[in-house]
Amino acid sequence: MTNDLAISVGGLRKSYGDHAAVDGLDLAVRRGEVFALLGPNGAGKTTTVEILEGYRQRDAGEVSVLGVDPARADPAWRSRVGIVLQGTGEFDELTVREVVHHFAAFYPEPDDPEGVIDRVGLAGKADSRTHALSGGQKRRLDVALGIVGRPELLFLDEPTTGFDPEARREFWELIRGLAAAGTTIVLTTHYLEEAEALADRVGVIAGGRLVALDTPGRLGNRETALATVAWRTPEGAVEKAETATPTSFVADLAARFGGEVPGLTVSRPTLEDIYLTMIGQR
Repeated sequence: MTNDLAISVGGLRKSYGDHAAVDGLDLAVRRGEVFALLGPNGAGKTTTVEILEGYRQRDAGEVSVLGVDPARADPAWRSRVGIVLQGTGEFDELTVREVVHHFAAFYPEPDDPEGVIDRVGLAGKADSRTHALSGGQKRRLDVALGIVGRPELLFLDEPTTGFDPEARREFWELIRGLAAAGTTIVLTTHYLEEAEALADRVGVIAGGRLVALDTPGRLGNRETALATVAWRTPEGAVEKAETATPTSFVADLAARFGGEVPGLTVSRPTLEDIYLTMIGQR
């Protein structure tokens, strides 16, 4: 593994019986980047991430995470990796403060637990028992436990499930701050706008293989796809046209209308449009 790669995967394979969950996957994640891994249920996304985290054994292939094979990882390696699973666990009779301080003691150089509680938005709930937290607040606690060890690499599995829109955007700022400080982040999410807002690059898994890899803006040639121009006619009807030269098209429309074009919109395929096409759902 070169020094600029946090994760290097070659020819990764994992089968369950006759089903190949991961079928010759190759992947490289650079240090310091936010990498979003997208894919439908059953595509091999979860299996891939669990192998990278050291939770699942592979059948074949080469895997290096922070310079170590996760299948042979020791406690020193695990202290460098943070993991936010879809559910970390229940600590019903403990307070938020007690849980975060307890987990901090597992790491050689943890972050300040009180600061972490504040950063994930639980300062007002620090003395509340975890069974009294809402679903979104429990998710914030999961995130706190994943970052309290100051990880070099952070895996986030559907981290904002249960968050309202305001809380989700606050969480995005937390992730941006971690990335700015040099943390490498691997994110799985079903929220396409989350991947677009956070990720430096996006990988799409389908059928156990990586079928696309690029920045959110260039994935599936979004930046060169035909633009859809829509406008409202004098009679109130909406007309649309696809064009490779939207600027010229809008200029011609403006000339036709003698100035402002009523109801004008110009759009290219969204990340969701491209993603659904890639996984065969559009």
